[in-house]
Amino acid sequence: MDLQIPFDNSYAALPDKFYTRLSATPVGAPRLFAFNAPLAHELGISGLDDRTALTQVFAGNVLPDGAAPLAQVYAGHQFGGFSPQLGDGRALLLGEVETGAGRFDIQLKGSGPTPYSRMGDGRAWVGPVIREYLMSEAMAALGVPTTRALAAVTTGEPVLREDGPLPGAILTRVAASHIRVGTFQVFAARADRDALQRLTDYTIARHFPDAHGPMGLLHKLMEVQAELVAHWMSIGFIHGVMNTDNMAISGETIDYGPCAFMDAYHPNTVFSSIDRQGRYAYANQPPIAHWNIAQFASALVPIMGDEDKAVADLTEAIKAFPPLYEAAWLRRFGAKLGLADATPDDRPLIEDFLTHMAQEGLDFTNTFAALPDVPAGLKDWARRWQARGPDMDLVARSNPQVIPRLHRIEAVIQSAVTDDFAPFDEMLSVVTDPYSQADPLYTARPAPEERVARTFCGT
Repeated sequence: MDLQIPFDNSYAALPDKFYTRLSATPVGAPRLFAFNAPLAHELGISGLDDRTALTQVFAGNVLPDGAAPLAQVYAGHQFGGFSPQLGDGRALLLGEVETGAGRFDIQLKGSGPTPYSRMGDGRAWVGPVIREYLMSEAMAALGVPTTRALAAVTTGEPVLREDGPLPGAILTRVAASHIRVGTFQVFAARADRDALQRLTDYTIARHFPDAHGPMGLLHKLMEVQAELVAHWMSIGFIHGVMNTDNMAISGETIDYGPCAFMDAYHPNTVFSSIDRQGRYAYANQPPIAHWNIAQFASALVPIMGDEDKAVADLTEAIKAFPPLYEAAWLRRFGAKLGLADATPDDRPLIEDFLTHMAQEGLDFTNTFAALPDVPAGLKDWARRWQARGPDMDLVARSNPQVIPRLHRIEAVIQSAVTDDFAPFDEMLSVVTDPYSQADPLYTARPAPEERVARTFCGT
């Protein structure tokens, strides 16, 4: 086999309590329909002309040399309720590669059942695989920290869902790591101080080598999450399922389930079909990030010595998150209006613009992309804005022309179900060039009959 992946695995060297070793369940007739060659080159993968090997490896049928497949264990708060053990129910970490840009996991999603599947089949159908591929690669092109899509295959086998049999598929995902807040929570829940200390040391060494101890790690998590969530907010992105098991310690966007970009702007927008109370609505994302960070802090208590002092110190420490987020939000939205030197005094200017957008139901992406054209009814606002001397080059660099809109993704998925992947290829090329592409097919808001009101998890 010509395909070579330079695995250099470290997570697999941790104790067995961190994972379960197992291989993917083979599939009958895999077909590679997407492969990210530039990313493969960055990862040092060679033998990319061997399409048969690519197909078999990324279908889970062939284990490449050096791989150490395993399903990771973690816990998590899901919609506020704590589950003491979750884990990779349909994913396998093949291994890690070390590059000049850092260490990265290579993981199969939809590769079959694991001990953490909780009665699930461990599979994915082509719809969620396409959604995550398009969304994660679009986010990368937008400069948002994110997991990446390396490959996607159809399996040639159906998976059964509520709507009946659907074509199966497997995604290969790349991440700085798959360590989550929930990874810490599972060992805290077990009162396993040794595992918690090992995980803390490993995470610091891998992601934040200049952090000192658990408190230093907490501060780094707050910094990267403040930047990440502010970035989400500035592009109208709604994650949809911000459970603690979906918050990556690395500060990457992870687990593209019922996610979406808003069309018409409103702060209370919710898409997820299972988020009936609006817990993860657009405007709730910053306080939920803060809440998740508090759960992470709680998980660190067992390794911080005196419990009362640890609780007091951690409670005080997490108060740093709101001002970190506020500063990041101001930088992002200031840039969208061309204000490189935005200060708190500019917040009313930004908020007045957003309020008008919400009241008029204006499209989030298109309204910002149209600047310096100001929406009707904002004559006084326009004078205030121009008085600030906005940098229009910064406006252009900060406001994408296209985002992966839900109705276009759904159209791509429907074509893929009929084995037509040409619309996927076209949309991928557009959304990965978001600042210069302006194809009306992808910039237009959905017609009423095209609007997607609800999104679903990828199981």
